[in-house]
Amino acid sequence: MLPHFSDEFCARLAEALRVADYDADGVVAALGDQAHAALGRGEPEPARRATTDGGPLATLIRLFLVGDRVPAAQARAALRGVDEADAVTSGLLRLDDDTARAGLDLRPYGDDEGSWWVVADLDADQSGSPVGTDHVLGIGHASLSLARATVRRPVGTLLDLGTGCGVQALHASRHAGRVTATDLSERCLSLASATFRLNGLDVETARGSWFDPVAGRRFDQVVCNPPFVVGPPRVDYVYRDSGLAGDDASALVVRGLPAVLAPGGVGQLLASWLHRRGEDWADRVTGWLPDEGIDAWFVQRDVAEPAMYVGTWLRDAGIDPRSAEGSAKASAWLDWFDANDVVGVGFGFVTLRATDSDTEVACEDLRHAYDDPLGPEAGTWLDRVAWLRANSDPARVLATEFTVAPTVVLERVSEPAEDGWRELVRRLHRTDGPGWQQETDELVTALLAGCRGQVPLGDLLALLAAAHGLPTDAVVRAALPVVADLVTHGMLLPKELA
Repeated sequence: MLPHFSDEFCARLAEALRVADYDADGVVAALGDQAHAALGRGEPEPARRATTDGGPLATLIRLFLVGDRVPAAQARAALRGVDEADAVTSGLLRLDDDTARAGLDLRPYGDDEGSWWVVADLDADQSGSPVGTDHVLGIGHASLSLARATVRRPVGTLLDLGTGCGVQALHASRHAGRVTATDLSERCLSLASATFRLNGLDVETARGSWFDPVAGRRFDQVVCNPPFVVGPPRVDYVYRDSGLAGDDASALVVRGLPAVLAPGGVGQLLASWLHRRGEDWADRVTGWLPDEGIDAWFVQRDVAEPAMYVGTWLRDAGIDPRSAEGSAKASAWLDWFDANDVVGVGFGFVTLRATDSDTEVACEDLRHAYDDPLGPEAGTWLDRVAWLRANSDPARVLATEFTVAPTVVLERVSEPAEDGWRELVRRLHRTDGPGWQQETDELVTALLAGCRGQVPLGDLLALLAAAHGLPTDAVVRAALPVVADLVTHGMLLPKELA
């Protein structure tokens, strides 16, 4: 049955949740940090021990976050003002005799500016059974990762393509004047609409396949968490399976984004790509782009070997890989990988920007751990690429005063030698953002020592050449590509970007 949340029901429910302090801060305060962290790990007992008073907040935590049955009288008290029949009809609650249990996932979710409520389907652990084909995924790792990787700058219009339960649109409401959310699934749009109305947000929703609902329209920003799971062309679960073979879903979104981006517009998505025997993954994803009109940054965060990939996604759907069903699905999946020479599946983030120039593509492997969100870095990466394009004339670069980013450190690794220490590695390391590292040499080290935003690059290179008895022209030719790479990675900054 399709969930139905009327405007009146959403208003009454939101008021009840506010009165009970059922928000991101209120839940942490009620549980304490340790019990809250345990609940996030799927360990409910500490949360049960912290919610024994039977009050409204404790009841809501047990009902929607722990997944316990609660006395129906306590549920009514916690949801005071909400019509019980409407709560059942909407699918939010299920009543059995004198107890109530959650029929949907309703949880607080917050950022630095405040808290929202998100409505989704119960996952396999909450419901005690495998999820359905039209399952609407809640706040998962992928959606959180995309939220952290998204550029947050004021824009007029933003499209959340494949909104699911609406998480990306919630974040977009902070910096976009108008948000449009689309999805193929009617159930997704129903629950996303409930999420938006619970939070008092005016979000346009439209149903349809891929870009069809917004054909002919352009947006300043597009975010997309597509059904990117790769494998045979089938749809077991709409939240992850596209019905397209291999990585065609990711390719479809990347290929389609330029047509819906306004001039200078930015598109960002999670994506997967195949690692096939004898094929470079960077060549594969670059082939998804047109020759003109796009800046593209592909960031690979992980590569999974086929067996681990299949097992992970089976468990995600609540299927035991050891069961007959799990074994059959795994066998068909692995057969497809073998038939298509797949040796791994890459996963990461894609950032695109519409330009009026030749397409520029950067494919980078960022599988190391780092804590900073990628969104701010994606924004400044676009700024730096734009600066390099506008200053493609070497004379302009040589006339620029550069400064080394304050978060850059120089690392030296040496080993004992007969005459003291022998240097093995000299490396620049940005200690913020994704923690870029780049090996360097004595000449570049000396050049960067002079980059303090006071002397043009050309003068510094002339001094460097004279000090080492080298031709200035040769030093300039060697230095310019190094400088461009350091600018791209935010280690060396022109004054206007510092």
